[in-house]
Amino acid sequence: MNGDLVNQEAYLHVRVIISVVLGLGITRILAGTARLVEHPGRDRLSAIHLLWVAVILVTAIHFWWWQFSLARVGTWYFGLFLFVIGYAFVLYLLAALLFPDDLSDYDGFEDYFLSRRRWFFGLLAASFVFDWFDTWLKGPARFAELGVEYEAKLVICLLLCGVAAWTRNRAFHLGFALLYLVYDLSWIFRVYDRIG
Repeated sequence: MNGDLVNQEAYLHVRVIISVVLGLGITRILAGTARLVEHPGRDRLSAIHLLWVAVILVTAIHFWWWQFSLARVGTWYFGLFLFVIGYAFVLYLLAALLFPDDLSDYDGFEDYFLSRRRWFFGLLAASFVFDWFDTWLKGPARFAELGVEYEAKLVICLLLCGVAAWTRNRAFHLGFALLYLVYDLSWIFRVYDRIG
């Protein structure tokens, strides 16, 4: 069998499983959001929660967009496959944490979100570690291409995740979510707008 054909089939296989996992996460977010619209008075809404919903939705869509670049991987190894699928699993878990099956033990989404903040921000921090390793696997040229801003972004985000996991301060959580969403959209359109 031709090596290029084997690599292309491996890419398609990887793409399918990533698409399934990300699709489940995006579905969870969209279904949860639809429930908010269907039953607006059932659970107390929260700006903090809704901003993180937007962040994780954008992040999952961006990761799905990024997977087009996996077609350039010459040879797939099981470890690389585990790494990429692990990244997708973290994004799914973040989406699932945003919309629990039952909120009856909580006073709305904000109370729930803040009670699960250690899990959420631990997983979000893990996604930044996955991102760093992904860049590291691509070599020094990729770090140079992304510049100092990339490494500063990761360090700052990891520190903010640590603070967010520790504090229940509403103003901090609101500010972190809003700033991260705006910055991440800026980063995506400045750095990852085009593949090829």
